[in-house]
Amino acid sequence: MAGRMREYILEVAGDLFSRQGIHATSIDSIAAQARVAKVTLYKYFKSKELLIIEYLRTQEDRLWQRLAAVPRQESARAELEALATGLLDIIGEKDFKGFASLKAGVEFPQSDHLVNQASREFSRQLRSQFVELARKAGIKQAETLALQLALVEEGAAMMEKGPQGNASIRHAKSLVRTLIHHSD
Repeated sequence: MAGRMREYILEVAGDLFSRQGIHATSIDSIAAQARVAKVTLYKYFKSKELLIIEYLRTQEDRLWQRLAAVPRQESARAELEALATGLLDIIGEKDFKGFASLKAGVEFPQSDHLVNQASREFSRQLRSQFVELARKAGIKQAETLALQLALVEEGAAMMEKGPQGNASIRHAKSLVRTLIHHSD
């Protein structure tokens, strides 16, 4: 029961963070929406910052689980393309609400803040995965390519809900393929 309550509070908080923004969502509003006392909320999450960090980790874990389902490819270069375009497919889904980590990083721009540090973790992991696959593919400038691919992914996530709609995803996929296939 305790685990379910914790997950329920986290789900309610995540929904509010996504709809209203993190700063605009108070502990009072989370407790009210979850229909729990603040003391109950604080029993599971010692501070709002720790709740936010757990929310970010949960969102990142879900995204990595989805990416783990991307079919494996024969070559490292094809694997790199599949990972990058697979993430773009997720970004292009109708119910995609953006990268929680990017949004949190914008709301907490101070680099020494715990939430900002946690918000950068997904990008670090994504770049690391891109670097690993690029190196396996024999790409000499693996770090540069990884950064370029991460910029495309994060840019597409920010643009996706704008006026361009899925056109941004098509262009991002084209750019990803160009970057990967023209890297030595």
